[in-house]
Amino acid sequence: MSTARRQSNAAPFAAPKDFKLQNTRTLPAVLAVIVALGLAGAPMARVQAGQAPSAPAALKDTTVSADLPGELARFQRVHMRYQPKGLSARERRMVEKLVAACRYLDDLFWEQSDPEGALLYRALQADASQQARDVRRFLRINGGRYDLIREDAPFIGTARPPPGRNLFPADLGLPELDRYVSAHPGQKAALYDPYTVIRRQGTALEAVPYHVAYRAWLGPMARLLREAAALSDDAAFARYLRLRADALQNDDYFQSALAWLDLENPRIDLIFAPEETYLDHLLGVKASYGAAVLIRDETESRRLEVFQNYVPDIQDALPLAAADRPSKKGLRSPMEIVDAPFRAGDLRHGYQAVADNLPNDPRVHEQRGSKKIFFKNFHEARVQFVVLPIAKRLLRADQADIVSAEGYLVTEVLHEIAHGLGPAFSRLGDRKVDIREAIGATFGGLEEAKADIVGLYGLAWLVDHGVVPRAKLDGYYASHVAGIFRSVRFGVGEAHGRAEMMEFNYFTENGVIALDPATGRYGIEFTRMRAAITGLARELLEQEATGDRGRADAWFARYGAMPRELSTALEAASDVPVDVDPESDFAENRR
Repeated sequence: MSTARRQSNAAPFAAPKDFKLQNTRTLPAVLAVIVALGLAGAPMARVQAGQAPSAPAALKDTTVSADLPGELARFQRVHMRYQPKGLSARERRMVEKLVAACRYLDDLFWEQSDPEGALLYRALQADASQQARDVRRFLRINGGRYDLIREDAPFIGTARPPPGRNLFPADLGLPELDRYVSAHPGQKAALYDPYTVIRRQGTALEAVPYHVAYRAWLGPMARLLREAAALSDDAAFARYLRLRADALQNDDYFQSALAWLDLENPRIDLIFAPEETYLDHLLGVKASYGAAVLIRDETESRRLEVFQNYVPDIQDALPLAAADRPSKKGLRSPMEIVDAPFRAGDLRHGYQAVADNLPNDPRVHEQRGSKKIFFKNFHEARVQFVVLPIAKRLLRADQADIVSAEGYLVTEVLHEIAHGLGPAFSRLGDRKVDIREAIGATFGGLEEAKADIVGLYGLAWLVDHGVVPRAKLDGYYASHVAGIFRSVRFGVGEAHGRAEMMEFNYFTENGVIALDPATGRYGIEFTRMRAAITGLARELLEQEATGDRGRADAWFARYGAMPRELSTALEAASDVPVDVDPESDFAENRR
């Protein structure tokens, strides 16, 4: 959706009645509507000044991928039901307010990811042809015109996305930015701030705070969160919503993050903030907006309590220098198993997370820890439609048989716990530096890999101390390896795929995973797993602790390529879905 329309109160445009998408794999009619209405994306300052924008280069070539139906077949539609039974009338009205706020947030995410793609998505709404429906669905899956599975290759047009998407000027590269920061050191903090958009002002770069740049979206979001707070019978949750509404309008999320962690088993919960940095492939620091409305599963949540008791012990057991450990021990680590009937922003588009560990602010981690959220409905869908089928196709039969939903959940629980373990900051000389800033664009993959491997390290610790039965360990390891096969299908352009591609190659090099040419299936050498996990955990923890960008870049370059035999094996399992495509009982779009 264009900035021009969102800055005004004009009614949403409708495509002409004769607006049809032609079956020529091009979008001339769509482009004509976009240009005629002056809606093609343009720099925010020009739109606000009322100047008619011109079509950007990215939309001048509107060729559609020749095999879009084939691409869509890789995503399993799954209905994520909203089950309000047991909620009071006030709680149901509150959920509706939260969903309405999420819709505004979703619009804002598109602005960060691909505003021209959003415009195309809305322009095609009036076109009933199958091709138009296919294009809209794939735009929605990816949150833009770039295929995440094919490392951001465009499926509309031929131009690849800028490395910083719409968070930076499209023509800005890292060398120019580094030169500019060197010449203007006083601007570095603002330019690297996770909550600023970078724009050009002549020859200068300007950091525009999110709460200024995105005011048109954030104002309605904040209003709806405050209205939801007025409907809540949970005083602590209402306080969190009001603090989060304030944070949206000043970019200071610290107090609302603490309030969120202080919630005691909330019946209804909400993720709502710019947290993850997956869109930023330039600096790796700019946060994108994500949201999820959560309904707690009390019975399942209580089963996780045993893990909370051992978080400090696992932290102490890590192969990490004492100086690099967080200063506080025994931090609270609340965990919730929830159903998520509605998600938006970076939790809706692209990789469909089955768990989350938030907030990402290291200051919060130092003071209060983090919260682990497990999306039960998304987890069940992934296991049923992706993990178990891919295990049966790629793993040795006897090892595929011990892959389980339980094993996959346990490794996911420990993955999310491990996001909060390890160093809170990088040490560069005598300075503490945010790890994201120190590592740069490689951070997303590094952090996901660290969470995987440190989680497995923690699993072995739990087995050694009698918390997890030793007889289940191999099954849990096999479940993680099945998850690797699932994730690498996203390619190395996506953080989780990049992380697990590296893991696969490291495990292969160390004799943990090996292909049997006779069967075309992989086998796991469980006796070698622990040593490999320990060595890799030490390496990844040290990369984060030292903030050594060169070391991290070189490591992922060394282990980042997909081997030909794995590519061949994955092609043979191409009928297994890559991911789920969630459908909600709530209308997804604001209009």
